[in-house]
Amino acid sequence: MTILRDKLYIGGKWVAPAGSGLIDVIDPSDASVYARIPEGAPADAQAAIAAAQAAFEAWSRLPAAERADCIERVAAGLEARRDELAAAIAHEVGMPLKMAGRFQVAGPIGSWKHYAKLAREFQWEERVGNSLVVREPIGVIGAITPWNFPLNQISLKVAPALAAGCTVVLKPSEVAPINAFILADVIAEAGLPAGVFNLVTGYGPVVGEVLASDPRVDMVSFTGSTRAGRRVAELAAATVKKVALELGGKSASVILDDADLAAAVKGTVSSCLLNSGQTCSAHTRMLVPRAKLAQAAELAAAAAASFKVGPAFAEDSKLGPLVSDVQRERVVGYIRRGIAEGAKLVAGGPDAAPAGKGYFVASTVLVVEDRKATVAQEEIFGPVLVILPHDGDEDAIALANDSIYGLGGGVWAGSDEHALAVARRIRSGQIDINGAPWNPRAPFGGFRQSGLGRENGVYGLEEFLEYKAIQLPQKA
Repeated sequence: MTILRDKLYIGGKWVAPAGSGLIDVIDPSDASVYARIPEGAPADAQAAIAAAQAAFEAWSRLPAAERADCIERVAAGLEARRDELAAAIAHEVGMPLKMAGRFQVAGPIGSWKHYAKLAREFQWEERVGNSLVVREPIGVIGAITPWNFPLNQISLKVAPALAAGCTVVLKPSEVAPINAFILADVIAEAGLPAGVFNLVTGYGPVVGEVLASDPRVDMVSFTGSTRAGRRVAELAAATVKKVALELGGKSASVILDDADLAAAVKGTVSSCLLNSGQTCSAHTRMLVPRAKLAQAAELAAAAAASFKVGPAFAEDSKLGPLVSDVQRERVVGYIRRGIAEGAKLVAGGPDAAPAGKGYFVASTVLVVEDRKATVAQEEIFGPVLVILPHDGDEDAIALANDSIYGLGGGVWAGSDEHALAVARRIRSGQIDINGAPWNPRAPFGGFRQSGLGRENGVYGLEEFLEYKAIQLPQKA
């Protein structure tokens, strides 16, 4: 049965949109219509901004502990609907169901709990000489989020913004929006004041551009492509609003000569293929010592072959479909171009996906000698690993930094000390040492064209705060 969500959440109520258009949400596992949502218009975005602006004064003045209580109720509501959220995201994005529960839902619930705790513990003001330095909410936030980790990116914007005392207008991706409707249901049930959170669905050039350009919006937090991020920044500049951008990546996994090659290759392939490679920080460039190139390619091909491709709800699927037919054709086009430019195909390929209606692409491994080849430089956003040879530590560092991006990365070495020395020289926002686990409290964000600002932990809360200095008279 196709889900129909035909109303927007504005000013604490589910309201009819200004227009009558609907957007189909496609299940990428079988190309069926999973849901339909409103095609929001500029008037809807403007109404939501007005509601958020009207709610800001009271919400920002509410004691932080009371805001924390509201956020905790949201976390509890999401927890109660964990299975529903996992199923929705498996339908929308195509990540296998068991993985969706782990990677797409558990983290966001943890984020809401964490920001409730932070709201209570954060140092909102301090004395500096004769000044009282106060941290205050920026104001109305326009949050524009992507489809690949939809609830996670929503939570990393909305939860800290609300904890900071900001009010929010959320425009989720029209590709994966049902999880956002479930969140809005939860927020309504949690009893947050009207206008504190608003949901408007629609297309970026329509709804998103209103959020970026409207002078009543004090900050835009955007996650998506670098191209779209440039457009958001351009529109926001006219009103000099703050912009936080989490954009693309072409992260390097640097394997040094003394590393455990088998462990390093296995870890790199797993990072590359998470969410079918549709992860901005995925380790999609594997840099290996030239003398070990053939061995690394053989190990990578075997590891990639172990990721069984299939529908999100199949028990044995480890690699789901890509999110859309457009995305599939884009990724297949990159694979074909890589081969045409001289890459050696060692696993997968443009025609290796299983037959069916879904948008499947097999896990693919390419060995590339030309460092300026298209597949070595551009973000593919699919299950494609590019292996590049290097000639020692200095060359590996230079190769890792040969990118317009700088979001994630990894270093593998025989000792943590060796890996750390190399990691310090790589221009990237987050680097894993010898397969170290993800830390949700560490700052996440990029250098160069990977973006501006940071998410996660206290760093994510601080993005939504301004400094105010109140000069106090000196006592005689």
